[in-house]
Amino acid sequence: MIPLAIAAAPVIFILFWFYHKDKFQKEPLKMMFFAFFAGCLSILPAIILETLWAKWNLDQKGIFALAIYSYIVIGFSEEISKFYFVRKIMSKSYVDEPYDGILYSVTVSLGFAFVENIFYVFEHGTGVGILRAFTAVPAHSTFAAVMGYYMSKAKFEGNVFSNNVKAIFGAVLLHGSYDYFLFIENMPLIKIGALVSLILGIIITRYAIKIHNNSSPFKSV
Repeated sequence: MIPLAIAAAPVIFILFWFYHKDKFQKEPLKMMFFAFFAGCLSILPAIILETLWAKWNLDQKGIFALAIYSYIVIGFSEEISKFYFVRKIMSKSYVDEPYDGILYSVTVSLGFAFVENIFYVFEHGTGVGILRAFTAVPAHSTFAAVMGYYMSKAKFEGNVFSNNVKAIFGAVLLHGSYDYFLFIENMPLIKIGALVSLILGIIITRYAIKIHNNSSPFKSV
């Protein structure tokens, strides 16, 4: 019970924070639950893609191979899996203001992070779960906020292909950079790069939230 609580606590806290930031038109809770469940399911295609990529990358070594593993095997596989489900949600009529893209993208991502957290906590212990509460789980939400920002631009401003590419590329870039610096073993100081990536993601997230809330059609209602 305790490991499950440790896996769930940061997800619930961050989800509540993003929901609270929805200033003008709160989303229906049943839709939030649906998005969260979709996020839980999104881990399945990610695992399949990671398995396929990892087989191709298995015999490669060095910095370049680590970059492929971080940005493609992990980053692209996980973010494209989330993107698929977020895009389905973005087509719905209840997505009616720009901030919704960020909120639903983060909700899907936190569903993914919740399932991933369960695996990590039960396999590696509660200590890892506590560490992830301040690192990996917030990181997932920042990747998602960037994705949701551009997916909202695609829905409400046009340039659909361009903005969707930016959504995927932005999320993969942040995700891959975070993992790349984290995975480096022989240069401990460079691991600080993972923290820098997380801080940068948080700064971008706050900026994206401000922009989309300011452009809400319900702001003056």
